[in-house]
Amino acid sequence: MRYLPILFLVLILSCKANKPDLTAQQIIDKAIAFSGANLVANAQISFHFRDKSYTAFRKNGIFVLDRVFNSDATKIKDVVSNNGFQRFLNGLPVAVVDSMAVKYGNSVNSVHYFSVLPFGLNDKAVQKKLLAPALVNGKEYFKIEISFSEDGGGEDFEDVFLYWIGKTDFLIDYIAYSYHTNGGGKRFRVLKEQCIKDGIRFVDYQNYKPISESVSLINLDTAFEEGQLQKVSEIVLKDIEVTIFDESIFKDHYSLFK
Repeated sequence: MRYLPILFLVLILSCKANKPDLTAQQIIDKAIAFSGANLVANAQISFHFRDKSYTAFRKNGIFVLDRVFNSDATKIKDVVSNNGFQRFLNGLPVAVVDSMAVKYGNSVNSVHYFSVLPFGLNDKAVQKKLLAPALVNGKEYFKIEISFSEDGGGEDFEDVFLYWIGKTDFLIDYIAYSYHTNGGGKRFRVLKEQCIKDGIRFVDYQNYKPISESVSLINLDTAFEEGQLQKVSEIVLKDIEVTIFDESIFKDHYSLFK
């Protein structure tokens, strides 16, 4: 009987040792849940970013993403929905050549995509890979690589993203990505401020690029701590408003773009 406590302790330690680690999918699922991003799929979200206003309508897989801004005396509204891209000038639809429609549509989608991360990281085209854990500014992180399949991955399917997700809070504090448009490059985003609106976490970032092009994407966190990155901008969302979507309003809004 005197050996039972020892055997019990050995059994506990053995169970802990054999406990499987979290997979990349499980970590992303927790990040979505802990940040409230699961609420985005059925919500209306609006905000201002730089000199433009953005509104997103999402309901059961149907979405309408728009941006509105003024150019001289013209009010321009760009809309991306399940039906593709549409531009409006002073409220009237106008034809846009395919190459520019792709460019404008990608620009609209990019801002909306980043604004509600990690929402979207479970899309069908997303490929997840768990990298070695990281320690940044004394905090432990899971490090997840996100790439995209060509089928359903959009025009920028070759872009690669890295996410630093806290091991205890499952929140994203750092984002890095490589892109191929406009000559390509790398960026590293650092949490600046965060807020919660109707249960959804929104984050402002400081945006950095490597001083040397030789710095690899996977090592941008180390380069940041060693002062090898240069700040190029800030990603700040203003006047954020969130409402759980009213279905009748959504139908009225969506019908305008059919």
